[in-house]
This record gives sequence, C-alpha cells and structure tokens, in this order.
Amino acid sequence: MRRLFGILTAACILLISPSSGLAQTYIFQLPEQEVNVFWNADGSQSIDYVFVFKNDIDGPVIQFVDVGIPNENYNLDYVYADIDGEGISNIEESPYVIPGVAVDLGSQAIPAGESGRVHVFIGIVEKVLYPDASDENYASAVFAPSYFSAESVQGLTDMTVTFHLPPGVQPEEPRWHSSSDGWPEAPQTGFDQDGRISYTWRNPQASGSSYYSFGASFPAAYVPEYAIVRPEAFNFWKAAGEFASGASKWLLSVLAPLAGLYVLAKLVGYTGEQRKLQYLPPKISIEGHGIKRGLTAVEAAILMEQPLDKIMTMILFAVIKKGAAKVISKDPLELEIVQPQPEELRTYEQDFLRAFESHKISARRKVLQKMIVDLVNSLSHKMKGFNRKESIAYYREITDKAWLQVEEAGTPEVKSQKFDEVMEWTLLDRNYDRRTREVFSSGPVLVPSWWSSYDPGFKPPSAAQASRPSGPSGRVSPANPSLPHLPGADFAASMVTGVQNFSAGVMGDVSEFTGRITQRTNPAPKSSGSSSRSSGGGGGGSSCACACACAGCACACAGGGR
Repeated sequence: MRRLFGILTAACILLISPSSGLAQTYIFQLPEQEVNVFWNADGSQSIDYVFVFKNDIDGPVIQFVDVGIPNENYNLDYVYADIDGEGISNIEESPYVIPGVAVDLGSQAIPAGESGRVHVFIGIVEKVLYPDASDENYASAVFAPSYFSAESVQGLTDMTVTFHLPPGVQPEEPRWHSSSDGWPEAPQTGFDQDGRISYTWRNPQASGSSYYSFGASFPAAYVPEYAIVRPEAFNFWKAAGEFASGASKWLLSVLAPLAGLYVLAKLVGYTGEQRKLQYLPPKISIEGHGIKRGLTAVEAAILMEQPLDKIMTMILFAVIKKGAAKVISKDPLELEIVQPQPEELRTYEQDFLRAFESHKISARRKVLQKMIVDLVNSLSHKMKGFNRKESIAYYREITDKAWLQVEEAGTPEVKSQKFDEVMEWTLLDRNYDRRTREVFSSGPVLVPSWWSSYDPGFKPPSAAQASRPSGPSGRVSPANPSLPHLPGADFAASMVTGVQNFSAGVMGDVSEFTGRITQRTNPAPKSSGSSSRSSGGGGGGSSCACACACAGCACACAGGGR
C-alpha cells in the first residue's frame, strides 16, 4: 500500500551516566524492545514501552532513561514506569528531551554486566491524528519507535510494534501503511484482548540504532472531529482583511527590514552578553543524587552562579574577618596584607590576597580570573554524583534561616552579633541590597571588631567613651555609645556599596571579566560547519535523530545529554 499522510511521532531515549563529572555514553545490548500503541476512542494515544537492557560488562551504571513524547500535549500524571516489576516514583519532565519524561531508576539502576526490563507507559498524548491524504473520511496515524545512538547499542534487537485501533473499527475498514525496509510488508492482523483490531509488525533482527516507521488509517468517524489535526480552512474575508492590512503597511516595507536587522543585532548582542555570564560548565548540571553539604558560602555562590563581583566581595570580607588583610583605600581598593598569615586561610583566599600583592590592575585581574577558574574546577569535582538543584535549594534555605536570625533579633547588639556570624550567607540572597537596608534602616549598629580593617575612615570610640557604664542588665543600651557603633543606615550603605566598589575599582566591566572566565570554564560549542544528519543520530552528543518527512509532522527527539 502507498504510504498515507500522517503525523510522525518518534520517541528517543537519552542514557547518560550521572556518576561521573563528564557524561559517559552507555554501552549496552537491547535484546528485546516491544511497543504497544493504543489509538483511543477520544482520539488520544497511549504508548506502552518495554525495553530489555543488557549493560556492558565495562559500561557505566544505567541510572536515567529519558523518553521522548510525540508532542507537548501529554499529562505527566498519567505516566508510569517500573523496572523488573518494581514501580518507579521519580518521573519528571526531561530537561534534555523536550518534550519528554525523565525516569530515574533509583536503587534499581542497572550495573555493569547486568540486565533490566524497563517498562514505561505514557497514558495520554493528544493531537496525534491527521487527515488521510487519499481519503478525507479517514484519519491517519503514524508512529516511529525509539532508537539509540549507534555508539551505545550493540547487537541485534527482537523488536515488536503493535497498533491497537480505536474500539468499534470493523475488520474490513482499516488500512495499514507500508512499513520500513527490512520489515514484513504486511503486518499480522488480529484482535487484542479488548476486541480491538490490532496490527503487529515484528523483526527479530532489527537494529536498536535504526529509525523505523509504521502507520495505519481508519475511518475518522470512530474518533471525535476535534481530535484530528487539520490545516486551517481558507477564509476569503479573513484573507481579504489581512491583505488590506498588509497594503496599508506597504509604505513601511522599506523601513521594516532595517528595523528588523537592528532588533536582531540587539538581540544577538544581549544573548552574547548573557552567554558571557554563564561561567559554570554543563557537567555541574549532571543529575546526581542527594545534597552536597559542607560547601563554603563562596562555593555555594559559585554553585548558584552568582555575579562575580558579589563573590569577590564575599572573599574580601572573609580575609578581613580572619585578620589576613586590611583595607587601606576603598577607592581605588588597596589592601595591606597582614603577616604572618592566618593558618585557616582557604586556597582561594590565599590566591585572592596574592592578586593584591601586585599594584597593576591588569596583573591583578589575571590572578583573580585564575582564582575563579580554579574555584569552578574544584566545585565541579566536589559536585560529582550530587544533585545541583537539591543542593541549591539546601543553601537557599540556609540563607533564609540566616536572615531570619538577624531579623528576629530583639536588641541592636544581638542583631549586630547575629549579622556578623552569618554575614557570608546573607550575601547569597538575591535581594541582599534591599534586605540589608530594610533590616538596618533605623537604630544603631554595634560594629564588629574587624570593622576598622574594612573601613579605614572609621574611628572607634576613645578609652574614656568606652569606660562609660552600660545599662542595668549589663547590656549596652542603644542610647549608650560605650561600644563602637554606626547609624544603621550608614552601616547598611557601607555593606551594600562594597560590591559596587569592588566591581568598579578592581574588576572593571563585570561582563568582560566574567566572559574571560567563561571562555575557559564553559566555552561556547564550536559549529561543525555542516547541517548534514548522521544516520545513527549519535553525533555531537546527541543520542537520537528524527526525520520528519510529512507536513505537520512532530518529532519528539532532542539532542543533548546528562
């Protein structure tokens, strides 16, 4: 039979090991693959996959399965999966196959040399039927089962594809489409357990890395009219109105291309600037399990991809609080390196101080850029096997709790003390500027002992002032300036402008500074210089490939990986 017009639906699976910092390609055999495609009475589609994976003896653990879905019109609540009969609870929208779902095999991950039977059921997919090109009274349904990168799957696959036509369709009514090369021309016909007509194609020597397509047509009367995706009918009056509207704008046709080029240039420029600020390498986003605890506030800021001027300011406060440096000039920022250095300095704090040993701005920036690159690389190593999203949520909770301690403090001295203790974590708040000004908007602030090392213009009270009596409980009264203090607004302003001063005086243009780091930690992918498509679909990190050959087709494949 001649192939009829239909929608091409292809589901692809991305399998990448989460256990290493760099994505590892799975190596496995696919002895069996079975898919049942149900064309339902309401015009929707249900897809039931069974994959039997045999992991290579030297392959990485198969942890995640990303399954493509024909289009966006599906309901995640109706997706079910299990492995070897044990249900899987962690099923989410896939960030790599769009549209698609990510299935986490959890504790049932398939280790090297072992086998597993993965079952994925997608209950509702809508808008999957199209008009039959040869008969307007028929609906056409075309489906392409999942296939894998040729570099991943080894050996042959016993593959079975079964269509279950809508209830009520009579044996003489439906039509099957010609199948792909290597498959029987005519499917085996029969009835399923529900009495529905079924078409079954089977190839014991199929390839798990090859694209195959199957199709059928049946009377459109067996599904609702709205379920069939049809091109919009021609409307003369609508077309005439559009023509009149277009004619009235004809005089702008010369200016419009120029305006479009201007907007495009601006958009490209903006995208380029945003790209510069994305200094985290993709491997940190590899999905793992659990929270990475024990990061410093600076490392957590890197994980959150906070602006680098804020991160630099965090390190500045850290070395000052540890007594390793003093600010001798704020504009331009100059430090006095205290000797001997404290033993508890971290590597990035030592590198930070080393940068300020040079008085040349260019040399200082190079050292600071290398410091950030080393920080990013160190964090990449620490995050191996951990989940970035869960970890970020954990450190945001720490930030919220830190601010809560400060905000709930009952007296100025307790508020100042708490802020001093958790200051580095409060800096992680995106609304740090506003929140700092609000918390210290009124009343005095008892400055910490290291404040004079940060603010060279600050003069602590004299000994006579310090000897004045405190309040009756021994606490310092807000009205009693027996300890160093500042008006709250002045304190907040000094803290907030610290980030701004660092940007202007040391880093220069933040985008340019960050861009130089991004070039080393997250370089833009190089173009292959060709738009040709690999037949196996595994080129350039993509684990699947689609071929849409009909108008209105919808491919569910997407490149990328974990």
